[in-house]
Amino acid sequence: MTEEKIRVLIAKPGLDGHDRGAKVVARALRDAGIEVIYTGIRQTPEMIAQAALQEDVQIVGLSILSGAHLELFPLIMEELKRRGLEKVIVIAGGIIPEEDIPALEQVGIKAVFGPGTPTQKIVDFVNKAVKGEWSSVG
Repeated sequence: MTEEKIRVLIAKPGLDGHDRGAKVVARALRDAGIEVIYTGIRQTPEMIAQAALQEDVQIVGLSILSGAHLELFPLIMEELKRRGLEKVIVIAGGIIPEEDIPALEQVGIKAVFGPGTPTQKIVDFVNKAVKGEWSSVG
């Protein structure tokens, strides 16, 4: 019996056009055997949620540098819920102030990875999170 491949959607919400970090994470995940769908830049919350639905992903990774995370991430979470995707794990990365992380966790973001995070830490989180190993993720 073969294990189902993990599918991750990497998205750049809002007007943020800087995608180097998202591409680095996407490549690291792909190199670890994870299937990655990259939506590209300037995605709306509706576009991200629809892509997550169409691609049947287990995880959505949001990358943001614009500072609009407190506005955009809750909208994305609402759009995912509207499509019945409450079980999709949502993670975030980019320039997100430490003091904003509790608010993001409150809307359902499971992890926030800032600049300089080793890509292996993200790969490990994804692998463990999909298996439901929350307590050993960190």
